[in-house]
Amino acid sequence: MSSVIVGAAESSQLSDVLRFWLTAAENEGRPADTPAALAALHLRDPDALIVALDGERIVGTVIAGWDGWRCHLYRLAVAPDRRREGIGAALVEAAERRFRALGGTRVDAMVLDGNERAHAIWAARGYHRQDDWSRWVKPLR
Repeated sequence: MSSVIVGAAESSQLSDVLRFWLTAAENEGRPADTPAALAALHLRDPDALIVALDGERIVGTVIAGWDGWRCHLYRLAVAPDRRREGIGAALVEAAERRFRALGGTRVDAMVLDGNERAHAIWAARGYHRQDDWSRWVKPLR
């Protein structure tokens, strides 16, 4: 991971992030991410989208969402050919630093129940499944 740099995404990288997620992120059972949605996130909170870069190539992402009260992690993804190099850990650490600087005290991560590989990653970073909660969703049209 020595050549990887982790930091906030630039607006010029947003379309590359969307392409990256097509192959590196878990996309099953969810609406496709759109350029407009990602642009809105970046406009509202430009530091929320954190990328790992190897030169110009995106090799990892995480969204570190902060609503002023809670800290939420989404879209942790690492390029399939770059997994097991510590990139995911570096992204989570960057997100946690961001949250501490903002005054956050607790972080949750959105992880699909069937994504066993992700469960191991989150557990290794000190996260645990919260058994007494379920996520309820409603698409807004």
